[in-house]
Amino acid sequence: MEYIYAAMLLHKAGKEISESAVKAVLTAAGVKVDEARVKALVAALQDVNIGEAIKKASVAVPTAAPVTASVGHAESKKEEKPKEDEKKSEAAAAAGLSALFG
Repeated sequence: MEYIYAAMLLHKAGKEISESAVKAVLTAAGVKVDEARVKALVAALQDVNIGEAIKKASVAVPTAAPVTASVGHAESKKEEKPKEDEKKSEAAAAAGLSALFG
């Protein structure tokens, strides 16, 4: 992942994404550089318009609506819990407390 971050940092700075530049960023960050991964990254990004790729990725961010729907569903399951189970758990808790004091 740090290799991708190095490439994105270079892109943001307006620098060329080359093997030497990626190595320099990784070395400055204290990452042990794998030459093969650097070469593969630079080759893979050679024909990619990074700015366009970032714009497309930012459009695909999910909205918060599905999350709130799932939270509401989880709350409804809690409400369906039988009251008998609650009474049993209260009785077990009381028995446990009496063992502490008694």
